[in-house]
Amino acid sequence: MSQDPYYLVRRSHLPEAMQRTIRVMELLDQDPHMSVLEAVRQVGLSRSAFYKYKEAIKPIHSSIGEQIVTLALTLLHERGVLSDVLNRLAASGANILTINQSLPLQGKATVIVSLETRNMESELDDALDHLRTRFGVEQVNIVGQG
Repeated sequence: MSQDPYYLVRRSHLPEAMQRTIRVMELLDQDPHMSVLEAVRQVGLSRSAFYKYKEAIKPIHSSIGEQIVTLALTLLHERGVLSDVLNRLAASGANILTINQSLPLQGKATVIVSLETRNMESELDDALDHLRTRFGVEQVNIVGQG
């Protein structure tokens, strides 16, 4: 076991300096010509704070990078719901590897989807949050990573 373990924490629960560090990293990713000094000034963070936190903060999609993620979804048994979910995942850049759907019981079905996240254009958690807002999607959970 690592002497310095990782924890999964929502961005909104991080201290302000860490949230600003994330914003600096986003600005630098968006504009490769921007300097660290320009980015930290734009978000109101010191360079020393940025360098203190930048190696300790990683988006979840970069930590699972090219791995396979398995999702368990609870969907209403309505026409087009599964199709919409799969289209949304594909539109985010996820490569859908397997799909397994249970028989619907009481108007709901459990769907297990395995996807490759390497080419996702958005953060995995953002894509999953978006799925949770879709009609017919009752639950979305990550059940495995490999």
